[in-house]
Amino acid sequence: MKTINKLALAFFLFVVSLAYADTMPQPAIPGGGGNGGNGTGQPASPIDMYVYVLGIVAIGFIVYFTKKYKSVKA
Repeated sequence: MKTINKLALAFFLFVVSLAYADTMPQPAIPGGGGNGGNGTGQPASPIDMYVYVLGIVAIGFIVYFTKKYKSVKA
Protein backbone atom coordinates (compact mmCIF):
# COMPACT_ATOMS: atom_id res chain seq x y z
CA MET A 1 0.00 0.00 0.00
CA LYS A 2 2.81 2.41 0.81
CA THR A 3 4.44 1.82 -2.58
CA ILE A 4 1.23 2.71 -4.38
CA ASN A 5 0.92 5.90 -2.32
CA LYS A 6 4.49 6.91 -3.18
CA LEU A 7 3.92 6.24 -6.87
CA ALA A 8 0.65 8.17 -6.83
CA LEU A 9 2.31 11.11 -5.10
CA ALA A 10 5.22 11.11 -7.57
CA PHE A 11 2.80 10.96 -10.52
CA PHE A 12 0.73 13.79 -9.05
CA LEU A 13 3.80 15.99 -8.55
CA PHE A 14 4.97 15.25 -12.09
CA VAL A 15 1.58 16.20 -13.57
CA VAL A 16 1.36 19.37 -11.50
CA SER A 17 4.88 20.43 -12.46
CA LEU A 18 4.02 19.93 -16.14
CA ALA A 19 0.83 21.92 -15.73
CA TYR A 20 2.63 24.89 -14.15
CA ALA A 21 5.78 24.75 -16.28
CA ASP A 22 4.55 27.41 -18.68
CA THR A 23 3.34 29.79 -15.98
CA MET A 24 6.62 29.92 -14.05
CA PRO A 25 8.33 33.32 -14.16
CA GLN A 26 11.25 33.37 -16.58
CA PRO A 27 14.56 34.96 -15.58
CA ALA A 28 15.35 38.31 -17.16
CA ILE A 29 17.83 38.31 -20.04
CA PRO A 30 20.91 40.31 -19.03
CA GLY A 31 21.75 43.30 -21.17
CA GLY A 32 18.19 43.89 -22.29
CA GLY A 33 18.03 41.09 -24.82
CA GLY A 34 20.12 39.64 -27.58
CA ASN A 35 22.61 36.94 -26.81
CA GLY A 36 23.55 37.85 -23.27
CA GLY A 37 25.69 40.86 -23.89
CA ASN A 38 28.87 39.63 -25.56
CA GLY A 39 27.99 41.70 -28.61
CA THR A 40 29.14 39.49 -31.47
CA GLY A 41 26.26 37.07 -31.73
CA GLN A 42 28.69 34.18 -31.41
CA PRO A 43 28.91 31.80 -28.44
CA ALA A 44 31.46 32.74 -25.80
CA SER A 45 33.37 29.45 -26.19
CA PRO A 46 33.98 28.00 -29.67
CA ILE A 47 33.14 24.38 -28.87
CA ASP A 48 31.76 23.82 -32.39
CA MET A 49 35.30 23.45 -33.73
CA TYR A 50 35.90 20.37 -31.60
CA VAL A 51 32.60 18.50 -31.94
CA TYR A 52 33.97 15.91 -34.37
CA VAL A 53 37.12 15.36 -32.33
CA LEU A 54 35.11 15.02 -29.12
CA GLY A 55 32.78 12.52 -30.82
CA ILE A 56 35.69 10.38 -31.99
CA VAL A 57 37.28 10.49 -28.52
CA ALA A 58 33.97 9.49 -26.92
CA ILE A 59 33.55 6.53 -29.26
CA GLY A 60 37.15 5.52 -28.52
CA PHE A 61 36.49 5.59 -24.77
CA ILE A 62 33.32 3.52 -25.21
CA VAL A 63 35.15 0.88 -27.24
CA TYR A 64 38.13 0.81 -24.84
CA PHE A 65 36.09 0.45 -21.67
CA THR A 66 33.67 -2.02 -23.25
CA LYS A 67 36.56 -4.32 -24.20
CA LYS A 68 38.18 -3.81 -20.78
CA TYR A 69 35.09 -4.76 -18.80
CA LYS A 70 34.12 -7.64 -21.10
CA SER A 71 37.47 -9.23 -20.36
CA VAL A 72 36.94 -8.78 -16.61
CA LYS A 73 33.44 -10.37 -16.63
CA ALA A 74 34.34 -13.29 -18.90
